[in-house]
Amino acid sequence: MAVFTEVGFDEADALVQRVGLGSLTTLRGIEGGIENTNYFASTASGEFVLTLFERLGPEQLPYYLCLMKHLASRGIPVPEPVADPAIAPPSGHALSIPANAPCEFLHRVAGKPAALVQRLEGKSELAPTAAHCAELGRLLARMHQAARDFPRIQPNLRGLAWWNDTAPVVLPYLEAPQAALLKSELAYQNHIAESSAYAALPRGPVHADLFRDNAMFATEGDSPHLTGVFDFYFAGTDTWLFDLAVCLNDWAIDLPTGRHDALRADALLAAYGTVRPLTGAERALLPAMLRAAALRFWISRLWDFHLPREASMLKAHDPTHFERVLRERSRAPAAPFSSSAALGEPQAA
Repeated sequence: MAVFTEVGFDEADALVQRVGLGSLTTLRGIEGGIENTNYFASTASGEFVLTLFERLGPEQLPYYLCLMKHLASRGIPVPEPVADPAIAPPSGHALSIPANAPCEFLHRVAGKPAALVQRLEGKSELAPTAAHCAELGRLLARMHQAARDFPRIQPNLRGLAWWNDTAPVVLPYLEAPQAALLKSELAYQNHIAESSAYAALPRGPVHADLFRDNAMFATEGDSPHLTGVFDFYFAGTDTWLFDLAVCLNDWAIDLPTGRHDALRADALLAAYGTVRPLTGAERALLPAMLRAAALRFWISRLWDFHLPREASMLKAHDPTHFERVLRERSRAPAAPFSSSAALGEPQAA
């Protein structure tokens, strides 16, 4: 969430009026993040987020926007995209729809593909407790279940193939111990991906970037209530275990040290398991996927840090954080959780 492309008030106003939201009252750039341009847009009909996509093209975006619509229609609290009434949804089965077919949720603003979605209520909790992690775990499992019948397929564009392509680009910026770690971990993850156990992992649409700043909470009495999750623009078809590992590596990590927080991790996993217990293959490969998730974000942060793009509101994330997480996950791979009961009863693969 940065501002790479400046959007004029009149152009944004024309969009919200065209889609039937009334007049635009305020437009404010959102600071943070590193991928897309984002604005808060207030209209006569409510509060929305306007996103301009800086790297993704119109052939990829329908997957994300239709996934959000699919989840919203099944009661998952996600930002629902606003359709352009002038664009009819494509007919036929979603898998047979051409990639370049018009998408009713995809707009164009300032020469860039754009989306307009409902703004969620609540605020992010950047210091989550076990109670926040339990809320997140339950919702993540519900999302995985709700997306089972989502018909579109698109690979995780920041998956293993991207790691293999990007690692050589960032290696020249690393010291020798860092380079050795990156090379060895990448080799390990390629080995895991070729195994029969990995092939047995359940998979489907995943968020793939569900960090604590991509969820919103409200407080009901003394208990937190998760009001929604957002920023689906790294979503793709991947293993549900990888999605879970991404969450554990942020929600259940001590940020200064990268160390595992057993209390929060157990709460997240136990809550996830009440909705969808892990399979035997998932239980066995969870330590490997925790390392995979750490590697993915270490590589992407190295790329963003050393090869930055210009933006008026851009703060690159510190790549050394996920280096620490990866080292911690590699140091103690056999016992990442305080109690195996947190993993739930295994399902058949």
